[in-house]
Amino acid sequence: MSQTELNAAAVNWRDYLELCKPNVVALMILTSVIGMVLATQQPVPLSILIFGNLGIALCAGSAAAVNHIVDRHVDDKMARTLNRPIAQGRITPRQAILFALITGLLGMAILLVFTNVLTAWLTLASLVGYAFIYTMFLKRATPQNIVIGGLAGAAPPLLGWTAVTGEIHHNALLLVLIIFAWTPPHFWALAIHRKDEYAKAKIPMLPVTHGERYTKINILLYTLLLIIVTTMPYLTGMFGWLYLVSSLLLGLGFLYWAIVMLRSEGGNSGMKTFQYSIVYLMVLFAVMLVDHYFIETVTYLPAG
Repeated sequence: MSQTELNAAAVNWRDYLELCKPNVVALMILTSVIGMVLATQQPVPLSILIFGNLGIALCAGSAAAVNHIVDRHVDDKMARTLNRPIAQGRITPRQAILFALITGLLGMAILLVFTNVLTAWLTLASLVGYAFIYTMFLKRATPQNIVIGGLAGAAPPLLGWTAVTGEIHHNALLLVLIIFAWTPPHFWALAIHRKDEYAKAKIPMLPVTHGERYTKINILLYTLLLIIVTTMPYLTGMFGWLYLVSSLLLGLGFLYWAIVMLRSEGGNSGMKTFQYSIVYLMVLFAVMLVDHYFIETVTYLPAG
């Protein structure tokens, strides 16, 4: 194979990886893994840890590929998505459809064979919710698209939990609720930064339909709601003081950026808030993991 052919193959491989939105999927898998760990006081079985997350990741990648396919006509109108592989013609819609179908079916097969039926069906519901209900309908139908459609993106910790236990637990639903409350202020901050591009693409994001100030007020309100929601796992006894203190400090940081956005006109506060929101969620779930093991360590320390 010539060097030119090798370079073309490398580019093509990266393009297919980009279809899966690997950064988004990585964050989803982080929350899925933590959902698995929190579901049990014992080590998570290696087969579930590997195959459960692999199946979830493949299905999430399939949903992301469908998003690329559906949005290909608007991606070339936005700087953030201008270089996506389908928008630039590096991958054809037909190739992307085949790729989405294969990865989705493979992910479902892995979950059915190596995990459990409940996790497989919940993952399928999440895939359909994001790829079809949100991407094909809600995204272009209502400025509340990200609120309603955010439930699909909030599912990974529940999927991780059910992969281990085979049942839905109220603590797992609390983890879903946290991501559900986090999604609107996270995404609306980006939407404000990219408002002109969404308007050009005729996508009715909240800043486009109701203006920036209205959206900023909603970001502030959802941030306050998020702070309240994140205290609930402590109140139910799921986590201890380490989690409570950390979640409140992280929430205050989010609130700071929400206020900065509300008081600012223009500038880069939207993107900074968006970037902080990603760090916020990663650190929050990492703290859950630390608190889980810290409490276990304290619980089983020998007396005296």
